[in-house]
Amino acid sequence: MVISTEPKILALDFDGVICNGLLEYFQTTKFTYTQIWNEHSSEFLNTFADSFYRLRPVIETGWEMPILLRALVLGFNQNQMQDNWTNLCQKIIVSDNLNKQTLMTQLDEVRDHWIHSDLEGWLKLHQFYPGMIKKIGEIIRSSTLLYIVTTKEGRFVQQLLRKQGVELPKKNILGKEVKQPKYKILRHLIQENYLLDNQLWFVEDLLKTLYKVQQQSDLKEVKLFLANWGFNTSKNHDLAKSNPNINLLSLEQFNNSYSSWLG
Repeated sequence: MVISTEPKILALDFDGVICNGLLEYFQTTKFTYTQIWNEHSSEFLNTFADSFYRLRPVIETGWEMPILLRALVLGFNQNQMQDNWTNLCQKIIVSDNLNKQTLMTQLDEVRDHWIHSDLEGWLKLHQFYPGMIKKIGEIIRSSTLLYIVTTKEGRFVQQLLRKQGVELPKKNILGKEVKQPKYKILRHLIQENYLLDNQLWFVEDLLKTLYKVQQQSDLKEVKLFLANWGFNTSKNHDLAKSNPNINLLSLEQFNNSYSSWLG
């Protein structure tokens, strides 16, 4: 196996790696929540904002966000939510007769309406991590191919990047509309570009996603990085450190040369 000292393809997650959208997440979640459960005012829901921000790392995909807020309103124990979110989420889905696809649609419709009616207001609630836009520009101008692999709708990602003056071709933004798990998208990128698997590097802030890539027999040499500045916890950091195939990456390392990523 040829040792790759820099990636031929760099695949980046968006939320929690490139962009911090916590403020927007909560507002979109709150608007969606009031469409599903209408017994509480927006002002009352605002009291759960800090807890929502703190617990955001438990969420795997966006449609779970209104359920997270529902769990907070219902008074679920926050430690249990952190340790056993999948089961608690399913419990609320069943008890409130919810549908995952409907939740996805409602969230996207809230975002679409907000973007069309107040694009500037929506964009302002997103903060790109320090040095990120400069670094992305450097990557785009380099020989490394950049792809964004995200569970967010690609059109939302494109709007946010464009606002920062970053023009990335639509084909390089692989969002929720692709309807494939991230490991399948990475596999396709390797095959499409005739690469060795260790020539693709993947930066993600969700440890579960990295584990899924690691479990694929043909992707074992993909270089995996957990972004420690993203939506994860110190427990996740410790788990990454104990895994020889996952590199815990700091924002300072990310903004530096590739050789520092593996240090």
